[in-house]
Amino acid sequence: MTQMWTGAVSALRSVRRAGTAGLMGLVVGAAVAATPIAGADAKNSFVFANSSAYDTMDPHAVFDVGRVAYRINLYDGLMRWQDNPPKLNLWLAESYDISEDGLTYTFKLRPGAKFHDGSEIEASDVVYSIERILAMKKGAASLFIGTVEPGSTKAIDKHTVEFNLSKPSAIFMATVPEIHVVNADLVKANEKDGDWGAAWLSTNDAGSGSFELKRYDPAKGFQAARFEDHFMGWGEKYLDEIEFRTVVEINSRVLGLIKGDFQGSDGYMPQDQIIRLRKSDNVVVEEQESMRIFYSIIHNGRAPMNDINFRKALSYAFDYDGFINNILSGSVARNPGPLPNNIWGAPADLKGYTYDLEKAKEYLAKVKGPIPEITIGALAGYGQTEQAAALLQNGLTKIGIKSKIVAEPWPVASGKMRDEQQMYDLLFLWKSTYYADPNNWVGEMYDSANIGARNNSWYSNPEVDKLLHEAQVTTDQAVREANYAKAATIVTEDAAGIFIYNTKWFGPITKRAKGFRFSPIGNGQEMRWVYYD
Repeated sequence: MTQMWTGAVSALRSVRRAGTAGLMGLVVGAAVAATPIAGADAKNSFVFANSSAYDTMDPHAVFDVGRVAYRINLYDGLMRWQDNPPKLNLWLAESYDISEDGLTYTFKLRPGAKFHDGSEIEASDVVYSIERILAMKKGAASLFIGTVEPGSTKAIDKHTVEFNLSKPSAIFMATVPEIHVVNADLVKANEKDGDWGAAWLSTNDAGSGSFELKRYDPAKGFQAARFEDHFMGWGEKYLDEIEFRTVVEINSRVLGLIKGDFQGSDGYMPQDQIIRLRKSDNVVVEEQESMRIFYSIIHNGRAPMNDINFRKALSYAFDYDGFINNILSGSVARNPGPLPNNIWGAPADLKGYTYDLEKAKEYLAKVKGPIPEITIGALAGYGQTEQAAALLQNGLTKIGIKSKIVAEPWPVASGKMRDEQQMYDLLFLWKSTYYADPNNWVGEMYDSANIGARNNSWYSNPEVDKLLHEAQVTTDQAVREANYAKAATIVTEDAAGIFIYNTKWFGPITKRAKGFRFSPIGNGQEMRWVYYD
């Protein structure tokens, strides 16, 4: 099968920009061969055990950190966030220019950068990629809808792409890395009934990233091999193969790391497991300050959560100090609002809520009508979410509120979050860094324009919307900072969610691995820099 894959790639490379008709006969061969290569074939293999299920390989279908590994390893964008604190660097683009009115962004592509099939990446591929994102209305689409209109992006020449915004956007550059560029010819050749190739791309690879897909099983994960012709080049040492494997059970991930079956795993395990890993002779735990807040969504659009008094009761019923100091051994910092403490615009004097059952009862007494059993959601395989749910349930029981905990895998929870009827009453999870701007948090989470997309709380406050919308378009940094601070304060006073902590990342990695680079954007899952001594 390895020979079959190599032959298909060689054939595709010979076609280059042959167009849809020329590719059709070759796509089937490439798709079939994208299945297995034996792990033993790889000289340097790195297996990353993650709790997330990789239910799609389409870079435009989802927009989360749980499944970010295939997007940042198999695909490239014009720009890329790197390191900690995150910096926005040129990637597929070698330069860019912004017009004085802030409406036109022109990017020059690196000549000679190639897709995995050997064809050159062109401006038309970037145009197709943003059009696909806008048309599918999934993944990162909410970042661009309303700012980038369909048909407004132009390929000026082979290596020049021009974005023409419908209104100035202070966050556009920060979101450009989320335009993962796909091979337009290859995807078009596999479109069916106007689906933009969605069915095909959910299990196949049309990227240019540092690694190219070799095997994919939605029940197990994916395996990818180093793309030798990647435009960034390679040093003397590198990984030949990476595998991101779904391992939901925490103890299985920990045991696999200790035994050497896995070489890396997620950095947000319970602290007792981190302590256990630090004692292992095979593992080093990388520690990094991140920008990842832990909180609970509250469904503001459903009774009784649409009553601010009930939301305040919920907020006072959570034992913040007990969770942070006892369960997490003080390894995180209390974060009382929707912005991480370490991002500009976070209100410095925000106090937030404390664990106070008497105040919880006081606000609960103001709620009219009967209170039904509350459903608290948690993410299966993410121990902290289940621990937090149990802690809240304990507090609610003490003030007379019945509740049940439902723990489900991330893809299931993620789907429910976008459905007003299926969404849990509360859901504990993290809000990660997709771009280093306050809008990533308070804007994405509480702008009513994002309801049902990134605003999974069904929260709406006209004053907050006004502040956010002004901050999204003005280039005055002082205004932006003040607006985000005020919006975050109002959201907190409205008890729109239960805000708990800002995190540190404790990433367990095999001691053999070197060159590891962590960024809060991607949570250290970009593997092109890693090698073995």
